[in-house]
Amino acid sequence: MANIHIPPGWRLRESEATPESIYLDRRQFVARMGGGAVLAAASLACGPGRGAAETHERGPLDNIPDTPTADLYPVAVNDPRFTPGDRHKEVSPEEIVATYNNFYEFGTDKDGVWRNVGPFEARPWELEVTGLVENPGVYDLVELERAFPLEERIYRHRCVERWSVVVPWIGFPMARLLERVQPQSNARYVGFVTFNRPEQAFGQKTQSWYRWPYYEGIRIEEAMNELAFVVTGMYGHPLQKQNGAPVRIHLPWKYGYKSPKSIVRIDFTDEQPATFWNELQPAEYGFYSNVDPGVPHPRWSQAQEEIVGTGERIPTLPFNGYGEWVSDLYGGRVTPVGDVPHAR
Repeated sequence: MANIHIPPGWRLRESEATPESIYLDRRQFVARMGGGAVLAAASLACGPGRGAAETHERGPLDNIPDTPTADLYPVAVNDPRFTPGDRHKEVSPEEIVATYNNFYEFGTDKDGVWRNVGPFEARPWELEVTGLVENPGVYDLVELERAFPLEERIYRHRCVERWSVVVPWIGFPMARLLERVQPQSNARYVGFVTFNRPEQAFGQKTQSWYRWPYYEGIRIEEAMNELAFVVTGMYGHPLQKQNGAPVRIHLPWKYGYKSPKSIVRIDFTDEQPATFWNELQPAEYGFYSNVDPGVPHPRWSQAQEEIVGTGERIPTLPFNGYGEWVSDLYGGRVTPVGDVPHAR
């Protein structure tokens, strides 16, 4: 009995999340390509001096940066994570997830972000860890990817603008990173800071009224939760640039803007960090920003959401359906006392 592993209730087999024929086709195709072929494909699409016009017109799936760890993808799938319940089970097509993006650093047209990311240099990449930790320093992303076994988790993503998708992310639990850097006993919050390169990011150059770089923050208990995920890949390969390459955060029970993309620094502090949208519009963006259908945005209801690509509208669930695993973090409440309505 000691060797029997009972997976948590929020895990489902991938064949339950995606029609088996589609699942097998995708897995078999990627497996046939092999790690070297995946790396070659990424190099062909995005390598220095190799314009897409030489082979085909660049599309939304051609923005994978040259990745030294491409041999790690795809990963073994063991009890992949998926939204609890019996609805919205089918994984969103990759082309939809790659073409419909909120990434203001590259413009506000969600359908056009993928066209603007070409100049962005997403590799090599380092993560600086600062503040109240025993092991501060600059960590090479390649070293972290190889140090922590990568896994695939199929998570729902719910934007405060009332749209949602389901994505098979690849990465490692945030708790593993915290174990590596060893937060001190007085560290209560984790802050994230993203890149600032206006010469490479169309939106940062033209939208000077925003306070770049983007910055976010969560409580350390949230960072340690088993659902908090450091993402380095998607759909069996490294991240596309428009989806936050080479590393982003995903917190499936929170609105999407709480999952910063292309992060460069992680700060540990004893004080609640400022967050980008809360400082800009405090009446609309809360610090916690848990998905709460009972708290409307000042300009629209949050009771429903639209599945991107299908147009189907479904009721929004508290904590995006993950309440069983996170509600204790907030005393059983979706929106903690003192938090404000959320936006974006």
